[in-house]
Amino acid sequence: SLSLSLSPVTTFASLLLRFAPSAVRQPPRGLKCRLLVQRFRATMADDGARENKRANTNPAIGTHDGSFHCDEALACYLLKCLPRFKNSPVIRTRDPAILDTCEIVVDVGGVFDAAAHRYDHHQRSFSETMKSLEPTKPWDIKLSSAGLVYKHFGRQVIAEVSGIADEATVETIFDRVYESLIQEVDAIDNGVNQTDGEPKYRIKTNLSSRVGRLNPAWNDQTTEPDAQFAKAMAMVGEEFELILTGLTKAWLPARQLVVEAINNRTKVHASGKIIEFDQSCPWKSHLYDFESEHPGVEIVYVLYPDSHSKYRVQCVSVSEGSFENRKSLPEPWQGVRDQQLSDLSGIPGCIFVHASGFIGGNATREGALQMAITALEWEGKSSS
Repeated sequence: SLSLSLSPVTTFASLLLRFAPSAVRQPPRGLKCRLLVQRFRATMADDGARENKRANTNPAIGTHDGSFHCDEALACYLLKCLPRFKNSPVIRTRDPAILDTCEIVVDVGGVFDAAAHRYDHHQRSFSETMKSLEPTKPWDIKLSSAGLVYKHFGRQVIAEVSGIADEATVETIFDRVYESLIQEVDAIDNGVNQTDGEPKYRIKTNLSSRVGRLNPAWNDQTTEPDAQFAKAMAMVGEEFELILTGLTKAWLPARQLVVEAINNRTKVHASGKIIEFDQSCPWKSHLYDFESEHPGVEIVYVLYPDSHSKYRVQCVSVSEGSFENRKSLPEPWQGVRDQQLSDLSGIPGCIFVHASGFIGGNATREGALQMAITALEWEGKSSS
């Protein structure tokens, strides 16, 4: 849990500064007043440092106070996944004297020095990316504090949380977690746009936006920021663990199924353009990985049973994450259902074809396969 060690003197000083904003935000006119405020600030710094050394035998994690963001919340959460920092207090301050007592500092301080456990990215001289720090990696988005901590501790976190010991498997998961979560946090925190042009719509429900909404409103004088930061850490932690669990428990085991399906593709159809699964599974990223490793292999349609013992035929998109299909189901079928679709296509048992042409359904495996074969032989390329 989040903790911030404060002595009675520090608490009194905090209350004084909090409830006397004119003494903090505006230069006091009287010399005695200025000296009083300076004395309280010095007391807070000295006392915080002493409390950190005396009361917290666990190494402290330091980050900035004030408005918080997704990157430092995620950085702190990742660190606390490790045995070394599991019970560490998170000290939120911008006071250098207090930060100097912390074993590790993220998103504040103006220094990136992995050897000293200092992970800030705001300084003018900083331009590191995952690729610049690990040349074998392809990602060139500027790192935030989350990306920096993930680069240096992510593999340990994955092994610790998942229990996976195999280094190659950890590395595979490391890459997918970065692509699935960390890179997005890095990009948003550093103001990197998703597209070069003006987006047609904006996403305000991403993890960074949800964390941002946990900050106290500008006119809210009652909500405790540190308590809200603890909620932010819990939120990003839940997201991280959901992604990691999905990758280790569902995505990774599907890899072998995809490899087997691709290797058996000519048994489904002589073209080698159609693959089939005995059950639904997360196949997309594995398929693209296989194709990149085996030039000349290109899958167009995928067959699999649905949850109602019917069958689906799904188009493969041109690339992972794209909404453009390599070859959509025929345009005349799109948005048509049931008997009307069977009459139109000449294939019994048709259930539907989506209006965009990316997926269709049939009552039988044979019917779904015939839909894929007919679509494959359809003249021209019908992209959605």
